[in-house]
Amino acid sequence: MVKEVRLRTFEDSDSELMENWLEKDYIIKWYLDAEDWLTEISQRHEEYHWLNHFIVMSQEKAIGFCQYYDVFAAKDLEDWYHVKEPGKVFSIDYLIGEEEFLGKGYGKEIVRLLVDLIMANEEKAEAIIVQPDKENAQSNGVLLANDFVYDEKRNTIKRICALSE
Repeated sequence: MVKEVRLRTFEDSDSELMENWLEKDYIIKWYLDAEDWLTEISQRHEEYHWLNHFIVMSQEKAIGFCQYYDVFAAKDLEDWYHVKEPGKVFSIDYLIGEEEFLGKGYGKEIVRLLVDLIMANEEKAEAIIVQPDKENAQSNGVLLANDFVYDEKRNTIKRICALSE
């Protein structure tokens, strides 16, 4: 059964909710430094304008967070993947902040929506890459279920964006 979720743009009023989610043990285990995430979000219209932040909604309830970004724009902050030009390789992050939505297929739908959004908005997109922790079996499974493939050489999970789609 397809989960009914939608993405809406992150608003200032979502900051407290995001802070609460980042304090949860099952989230901070993978997101590590909550302050870094909150700084990026609070400066999303300035320094981090290249990040696209969203709140995941199920009906009228906020249940999670996700974002996508051009890997080229993050070249000074991340060293796990390098690209030579903008607009071709993107990455995503996502979380389910409400426990009652865990393990029910919502993560798979969030990733599907992010992939669709990138492919609709980024006309030169060639690939989406992610580097989840190897121990994060749920996230790895969600990505693989969305046609991502493990790239052992680069220790990433990657999805090729077919230009004809």
